[in-house]
Amino acid sequence: MGGNNIQSSADHNLWNMLIALGNIALASCYSQIAVDIQDTLRSSPPENKVMKKANMIGISTMTVFFQLCACSGYAAFGSETPGNILLSSGFKEPFWLIDIANVFIVVHLVGAYQVIVQPIFGAVETWARERWPSSSFINREYPLIIGRMKFCLSFFRLVWRTIFVAVVTILAMAMPFFNEMLALLGAIGFWPITVYFPVEMYIARKKIKKGAMRWLGLKTLSLVFMLLSLAIAIAAIHGMNQALRKYKPFKYKA
Repeated sequence: MGGNNIQSSADHNLWNMLIALGNIALASCYSQIAVDIQDTLRSSPPENKVMKKANMIGISTMTVFFQLCACSGYAAFGSETPGNILLSSGFKEPFWLIDIANVFIVVHLVGAYQVIVQPIFGAVETWARERWPSSSFINREYPLIIGRMKFCLSFFRLVWRTIFVAVVTILAMAMPFFNEMLALLGAIGFWPITVYFPVEMYIARKKIKKGAMRWLGLKTLSLVFMLLSLAIAIAAIHGMNQALRKYKPFKYKA
């Protein structure tokens, strides 16, 4: 599976490997969502058993897709596999397959965006209500009925969320990098949310004694992933620095 036999320096390959690990880490940062899902499950069968099974299926499926994407990309492009194959110059046909893949990506990102951005919306809107409790623009809601659908309209939510989405979209379009930003987000979120806090909670709940073999193993695991997250963050910042040297607004770096 050599693909295009393109020679790359060892440091270049190392940076790319760390950025790829950061992308995988970002995809694995779903601990907070898993807790919310568990809260909605019925008590029978036990929630922890259902979530353990769901996690196993989800992680296995994600791993299979990552491996397929990585192996097929390397087979086709070698060490110069682009970060986003769908937007690269090496893969244009069949065009209908690329269009379908992009539609699936849009559907996935729209749903993921709605889930991830809700805490930001909630925090800002709560702060605004506490800061200006007498403002009708911020606090007043207007009930609306469209067919069988009933909901409340807030002009503050409408205006500020629209501005937020527009600003985020413009910034995303202006960035000259893609995978590096994903890797940085993965490095920031993966270790504390997915490794450190669960490990510390497990140690506290099971009352594992300090210095015991299990305690040492868990602490070592947390330390290894912390160092890996730091390395990924460094690689992501290095990649951004390289991209910014050739920065052109609204130009995508594959």
